[in-house]
Amino acid sequence: MQFLKDMIHRYHLASVLLLTVLLVVVLPLSLDIFRLNLVGKYLTYAFVAVGLVMVWGYGGVLSLGQGVFFGLGGYAMAMFLKLEASDPETTKIQSTPGIPDFMDWNQLTELPLMWLPFKSLPLTLILVVAVPMALAWLISFAMFKRRVGGVYFAIITQAVALILTVLIVGQQGYTGGVNGMTDLKTLMGWDIRTDSAKTILYLVCVALLIASILLCRWIQTSKLGTLLLAMRDKEDRVRFSGYDVSNFKVFTFCLAAGLSGIGGALFTLQVGFMSPTLVGIVPSIEMVIYAAVGGRMSLVGAVYGALLVNAGKTLFSESFPDLWLFLMAALFIGVTMAFPMGLAGLWEDKIKPWWQARGAARRAYDDKLVAAKTAPHAAAVASSAETGTPDASLHGQRA
Repeated sequence: MQFLKDMIHRYHLASVLLLTVLLVVVLPLSLDIFRLNLVGKYLTYAFVAVGLVMVWGYGGVLSLGQGVFFGLGGYAMAMFLKLEASDPETTKIQSTPGIPDFMDWNQLTELPLMWLPFKSLPLTLILVVAVPMALAWLISFAMFKRRVGGVYFAIITQAVALILTVLIVGQQGYTGGVNGMTDLKTLMGWDIRTDSAKTILYLVCVALLIASILLCRWIQTSKLGTLLLAMRDKEDRVRFSGYDVSNFKVFTFCLAAGLSGIGGALFTLQVGFMSPTLVGIVPSIEMVIYAAVGGRMSLVGAVYGALLVNAGKTLFSESFPDLWLFLMAALFIGVTMAFPMGLAGLWEDKIKPWWQARGAARRAYDDKLVAAKTAPHAAAVASSAETGTPDASLHGQRA
């Protein structure tokens, strides 16, 4: 038990435990399956927000193209599910049975070579992480080794998001085009559309998200985390100390890309489709908003930010279909102007000091009450000691 307490104190895991209770106990017991599935979809975006905390909050590198890696992970999982749904028996009415329907519509007669690895689920799970990280390494290595950073790197990541969106839409016969990949129903014969399947996928999503937070928290508390903060604040000093700054930036960018790929794959499983609209510039900027609202220095805050922004998006679009974009903009501007460090900054700067001061005042008041109750007894004892007369209360106690 003491070891567990030491771990919680060392890695600051109290907020993680609270988040775990909320996601594993409170929400499943209080929401119906439709709303729980919506929360599961929101949590897939939280993977991107957690990655942005590492690459932006700790690494000091703002990426406006994280939707690229989210989309790559989602498309990798969608390709496997689409192949499973395109078995020869199901697609026997096509001109070429055994290939996805959009390929048949575009007059492809055989499965493209790039699709072959996605016939295997274990290989697909590896590629969900490996493909985004490989692209992230290629981009970051080329940029950071030439000391390209700041706003220039942000613009380059936006350009990559735009290029990938155009590529996906243009290669309709290979990617499904603007329609994306739809009609994804089963995973190894398991129907992912049932209520029980949605609950299981939600819990899997929560487990992987908590594991990702713990991994990032371990990195933050290690020497690497200290170097990332030093690199963010005084990059030249870290470089003059003999460290290769570019390697640290490449590492954090690849880590964020891998987490985004996991989120994209879980999104595909829980929603049942993947679309190029989730890859472009607009969703990438929204993902930065999740981290900004929650707090770009807080892993747990980023999760709350993703939940809050997406819940607000759903609520506003349902209640005010003509005004919801303006309400979302007002939410973002209001939070960032009032709390520059996000919701986590509000907790650390306002709520936590107030709560600690209140607790200290309560303890001081209790001490005064105890002192007031014991003062007459102490005075009586002192008086009896001086006069040699036994105290009546003590005499009563002995009797």
